[in-house]
Amino acid sequence: MRQSAPGGRRLLRRKEAYADMGLLESMESPTDLRAVSEEDIPRLAAEIRSFLVDRVSRTGGHLGPNLGVVEVTLALHRVFDSPHDVILWDTGHQSYVHKMLTGRWRDFGQLRQRNGLSGYPSRSESIHDVIENSHASTALSYADGIAKAWQLTGELTGASRRHVVAVVGDGSLTGGMSWEALNNIAASDRPMVILVNDNELSYSPTIGGLAHHLATLRTTQGYERFLTWGRRTLQRTPVVGQPVYDALHGVKKGLKDIVAPQGMFEDLGLKYIGPIDGHDTLEVERGLRLARDYPGPVVVHVITEKGHGYAPAEQDEADRFHGIGKIDPDTGRPLTAVGPTWTGAFSEALVDIGREDDTVVAITAAMLGPTGLDHFARLYPHRTFDVGIAEQHAATSAAGMAFAGLHPVVALYATFLNRAFDQVLMDCALHRAGVTFVLDRAGVTGDDGPSHNGVWDMSLMGIVPGVRVAAPRDASTLVEELREAIAITDGPTVVRFPKGAVGETIPAVRRDAGIDILRESGASDVLLVAVGAMATLGLEVADALAAQGISATVVDPRWVLPVPPGLAALAADCDLVAVIEDNSRAGGIGSAVRGFLEDAHVVTRTLTFGTPRMFPDHGPRSVVLAEAGLTSQEIARRITEAVAAPLPDAVAPSGLNADS
Repeated sequence: MRQSAPGGRRLLRRKEAYADMGLLESMESPTDLRAVSEEDIPRLAAEIRSFLVDRVSRTGGHLGPNLGVVEVTLALHRVFDSPHDVILWDTGHQSYVHKMLTGRWRDFGQLRQRNGLSGYPSRSESIHDVIENSHASTALSYADGIAKAWQLTGELTGASRRHVVAVVGDGSLTGGMSWEALNNIAASDRPMVILVNDNELSYSPTIGGLAHHLATLRTTQGYERFLTWGRRTLQRTPVVGQPVYDALHGVKKGLKDIVAPQGMFEDLGLKYIGPIDGHDTLEVERGLRLARDYPGPVVVHVITEKGHGYAPAEQDEADRFHGIGKIDPDTGRPLTAVGPTWTGAFSEALVDIGREDDTVVAITAAMLGPTGLDHFARLYPHRTFDVGIAEQHAATSAAGMAFAGLHPVVALYATFLNRAFDQVLMDCALHRAGVTFVLDRAGVTGDDGPSHNGVWDMSLMGIVPGVRVAAPRDASTLVEELREAIAITDGPTVVRFPKGAVGETIPAVRRDAGIDILRESGASDVLLVAVGAMATLGLEVADALAAQGISATVVDPRWVLPVPPGLAALAADCDLVAVIEDNSRAGGIGSAVRGFLEDAHVVTRTLTFGTPRMFPDHGPRSVVLAEAGLTSQEIARRITEAVAAPLPDAVAPSGLNADS
């Protein structure tokens, strides 16, 4: 049963009666929630936490963020009328409780599974979900757009007035888009509620000037002391705690100065309510009702604890169970052994390189642990820079470091490189800056859904002049290619690798002009170009072709952009070139190889096997790859058909594997 924690707070234990979830079972829509009495709200909150631990421990997912927003989500849906009122979740990591209260709790057995419940808001699931993008710092801009549209249509006023609510974390407020949006929001008188969920953590602890300001708000007990701080550091000052409830309509100054220096946004004047205990549903409700009724933009600042109420999460100092795999709900320990990973191999390699070369520095965008930079940071804290959720700044800051004689290694998830494309192009490549971008979670990531798949990085990098892109096939080639990348000082480099376990070492038969030959059979019918982690699949395809009497040479280009010149001679001896990549076919390595061979006047047929030009849905990586035709059986079948086809016009594969 429950035990009292220090301070009187009761922590959730596995042996709590999960079966006793009578209130949760009645939740078919937010209307049902508003019928629950105030006295029963704590009971419902306990049921939700128990349910979360039980279900997410079986499937994996973002447990910690959702344990932290139980009371906040209850308050939101008790005060606002979704979907008439729009609730926007920045990143969506904390949307599980929202899904439960909007009638989807029965579907959590298939959370993050193919054809099951998405781990993020999803329009296809519910009219209560609006933003599907799991990239941070977008909700405020989205809210601004909706409010502008509703102002024009008259929906922000009148008897049927609609409300716009943006829920953002303190980590998301470190992103540049949030600052841009706040500047526009505060310059208007359009009603809007901005709920700042302040838990001091994104993936990594929130850092920077904003973090210091929020910390001041958390710890300041008296208004006069806070006013003194504000006069000293910022132009305007929010009122703290209960006094704001009495003075809301007379308060002229607000959040502006939490997030913006006085000289930058002097016209910002957002009303401010808080800080509020985010685990007191009724207090959060009071703040939200005041904000709801105010005729302009208001910030409601709540303090929460990621992983709240579940002891293993609260004791996890790294990230409070931000994202977990399958765990033992009693202990919080993983149920499956985690072998060597791509991230781990990179982490060890970077530490070794950093020990040898003190010009190497590391940059992360609030993802120190997930990208493997935590080990480097422990050993070289003064050479590690966490810039917050600010990929654009990370890239251009890295260009500045390169100019000053350092070699920055910027570690990001591949999908988040999208956000810094302009900076890679204009600040790094144009200026020939020696910056290395290490892209974790490249290719199909699977469970986290459409926005998290890293299937666009090679397509984007393919149009950047001077960039060099490496795709290692195993841990040893990752170490080798990372060292090669860091040795390059006359332009940006990229090293990309997939999510999860790194496979066994795949030895090369020989190396020819920088290209690793993984298998050769004399005069080959087919040249299989296996990009990075697709090397194993390439070898399996070669085996399947051999069974059909078709000989194949399998090569790993190692550096896939620009296409290695030696590939021309290898391709000239084959009737067909097939490129297998864990990237979109649109503008990917297959396209680059085709253009390269044309420029080299090598006349041969080319086929590309990659992901289609679409957003791959969530589900296990193997399932997503299979649906894209990226299996040895399907690729071998397509190649066999192409080899047998008498005319070049008749050999282009159809369906998902057709070249885009």
